[in-house]
Amino acid sequence: MRMNVDLEDLKAFVATAEMQSFRAASESIHLSQPALTRRIQKLEAVLGVPLLERTTRRVSLTAVGRDFLPRARRLLDDLETSLLSVREIAERRSGLVSIACIPTAAYYFLPDVIAEFTKEYPSIRFRIVDAGANEVLQSVINREVDFGITLLGADDPEVHFEPLIEEPFYLACRRDHPLASRDEVTWAELSDHRFITVGRASGNRLIMDLALSGAPVRPRPYYEVQHLSTSLGLVEAGLGIAALPRMSLPADSHPLIAAIPLKAPTVNRTVGIVRVPQAKASPGAEQFLQMLLTRWQSEAVPET
Repeated sequence: MRMNVDLEDLKAFVATAEMQSFRAASESIHLSQPALTRRIQKLEAVLGVPLLERTTRRVSLTAVGRDFLPRARRLLDDLETSLLSVREIAERRSGLVSIACIPTAAYYFLPDVIAEFTKEYPSIRFRIVDAGANEVLQSVINREVDFGITLLGADDPEVHFEPLIEEPFYLACRRDHPLASRDEVTWAELSDHRFITVGRASGNRLIMDLALSGAPVRPRPYYEVQHLSTSLGLVEAGLGIAALPRMSLPADSHPLIAAIPLKAPTVNRTVGIVRVPQAKASPGAEQFLQMLLTRWQSEAVPET
């Protein structure tokens, strides 16, 4: 069955889904709220399913809407890239680079490389999906991004995982904590303190659990959070201690948080590039990836 889907209807849906507000979406795409509503209703009528749930306070996605949103984004991105001058894309003067990236790597590595790349190719745009390791991997498999930076990927037959950096886990504690003056700390010693950990869905939690599976004494979680940055916030507030990869820790000059190497055992995580070998990235994405690889492999994660 042939469907007549208007691209402007897709733009209206994506804007509303991302902003969760008809008012904000209408302002962002320069449409009146009634016109925006009509476009989304038209799209829902063509598809035959509701995409948004409307309440008096906010707009949320239906189950079908959540599944359709990345597809709609990809359709719009692909069309926009295709409509650009073929010659300019070939010369890497314009286009779009889409990257999925774990938050720590996005914060510590991408900004400097993007700044350097933008000086040479100022018309190339970026879309960065900062998410957990599993979400990054799935974005790559679904062809929603050109490549990903994550912890996982080597065990999936669809993707190629290229290791870049192996970094150890450190103890993060306040500088006034009894362990802060130590040169190193064992994992077993953490069991005597209130331990802050990330949830079981986290790739970092999986790495720690596997490394400590045979340990006779293990840290006992007192707080569980979903993001490493939240762990640091609780540590800074003096609520407990955490084990975090070195990349996610603040610099030595941080006034409140100390980072101490963890031993017995030494636990490392590997960060790398994940791609689908058969997927053809844009010339701009290929150029950026090469710059990223060169820059990343020439730098080491700072030690304490």
